[in-house]
Amino acid sequence: MTLPARFPAFRIHNDEAGYRWGIEQLGLDQLSAGEVVIRARWSSVNYKDALAGTGKGKILRRFPAVGGIDVAGEVVASTDPAFREGDAVLATGCGLSEVRDGGYSQYVRLEARSTIPLPAGLSLREAMVMGTAGFTAALALLRMQDNRQAPELGPLAVTGATGGVGSLAVDIFSRAGYEVHAVSGKADQVDYLKRLGASEVLGRDALATTRPMESARFGGGLDNVGGPMLTSLLAQTQPWGSVVSAGLAASGELNATVMPFIIRGVSLLGVTSSNAPRHLREQVWERLASDWKPRHLDAICTREATLAELPQVFDTMLQGRSFGRTVVRID
Repeated sequence: MTLPARFPAFRIHNDEAGYRWGIEQLGLDQLSAGEVVIRARWSSVNYKDALAGTGKGKILRRFPAVGGIDVAGEVVASTDPAFREGDAVLATGCGLSEVRDGGYSQYVRLEARSTIPLPAGLSLREAMVMGTAGFTAALALLRMQDNRQAPELGPLAVTGATGGVGSLAVDIFSRAGYEVHAVSGKADQVDYLKRLGASEVLGRDALATTRPMESARFGGGLDNVGGPMLTSLLAQTQPWGSVVSAGLAASGELNATVMPFIIRGVSLLGVTSSNAPRHLREQVWERLASDWKPRHLDAICTREATLAELPQVFDTMLQGRSFGRTVVRID
């Protein structure tokens, strides 16, 4: 396939002229090296993308760089025999929009080790409605189940439930057979969360305790907030339950005691979506395309944006006025 000499990309700079971003016309030789070149069709917006795009978080480690930690499209050229022209593929994390050019570009050059064949059962758009957020939620469930989490232990709490990871977690966990209690400060989104599968929607005050131990009410959960809310969730988890930490929307600090761990055997697990090994990535995406595929992707995808609309999307997200997932259409 003959590639265009120039193509649009959302590129971020940080130099003597300051932190700035915008759509530029790039050539393939201006992108990070890689064995696989794809024609990007879809990407998505994660909180990390908003931080990188605005400079309000130290995400990018090289400049200039194309933003976007997720991308899905078709292979147009490959020096790796595992990929052929026309193959549908996706990539999430793996240094995209950190140390490598990311997915906000009409053409993207990927490392073969980071490129995942699109599993049967998923479209490119569906893969990006999930993206890093869905991968993180599914990886959290996999970690809990590896640690013997079971529905019989009780409901799973999901904090930050209206966000991308939270929304997808509510859907994925409920489909996997767990009762889900969504925790959110957005009282106007109760119907949305129940539609996704939450049996109960709790306000933030449900996780406002400051005591080392409380009556156990959750079998475990996924925390996207950090700080006191994670501390409270640990204090209210049933014996042998697992809590996964996946975000720090409120705080990166954890002021907790060892009491839940040594008295109830509670486990605090971590997940990282950016550098999960390939075999784990493939396993998670296969589950997301089959028995863990969210049933309400149309409801979770609350916005479809173009590259030109990204700055507005970033601002809305950082102001806490977004919910669900935003996909980016790469025209």
